[in-house]
Amino acid sequence: MKLKRPWTPYVCPFVVFIILTAIGQYFPSLSYIFYVLKTLITAALLFYFRREYQHDLNACMDLRTWSESIFAGMVVLAVWILSDNVFPHLGNPIGFDPARFCLTPNSEMIVLSIRLLGASIVVPIMEELFWRSFLMRYLINPDFKAVSVGAFTWFSFLSVTILFGLEHYHVIQGIVAGLVFSLLVIHQKNLKGAIISHGITNFGLGIYVLSTGNWHFW
Repeated sequence: MKLKRPWTPYVCPFVVFIILTAIGQYFPSLSYIFYVLKTLITAALLFYFRREYQHDLNACMDLRTWSESIFAGMVVLAVWILSDNVFPHLGNPIGFDPARFCLTPNSEMIVLSIRLLGASIVVPIMEELFWRSFLMRYLINPDFKAVSVGAFTWFSFLSVTILFGLEHYHVIQGIVAGLVFSLLVIHQKNLKGAIISHGITNFGLGIYVLSTGNWHFW
């Protein structure tokens, strides 16, 4: 069945995630509940709309594209961590420190597992579908389905890169990440590579946070 609003599958999961994030900021002691909720709801929406993404995700990945994607994800991860005290930040978030939630050890493990899985799988799929499949093409032509994944104009490229950065507490690092992920899509003509690269960055950052206790990254 053809949707009357073809942008809905791309925009809806992203908007739901952002709204629940904003609401959770007003209830810091319950932010872990909002994170679990927004992760599960967003994952459910992505699954519900999965058939709408087939064209975006049907490209094959060979050894070269896998290598490029992994390398790009590691570069973004290194920039994100090593430049933490170099660039200005947007706001002053507390971070996802489980110690302030007064959870039992088992509950804490479940929450942190969902946090890591959400950041590594759900968020990369949701964000890449919105930013680099929908918006990057929509800014070229509102009939975005008629535009190939990875199509380039300076306006769409720079707009998505900057807006993606402004979405993050680490603005400059976010812009660098948006630049790398966008270039990857433009180069590969394939959204899968950016999803993998984004997932590697987020997973690596999660492992770093869990290992060092630098919760402000989360």
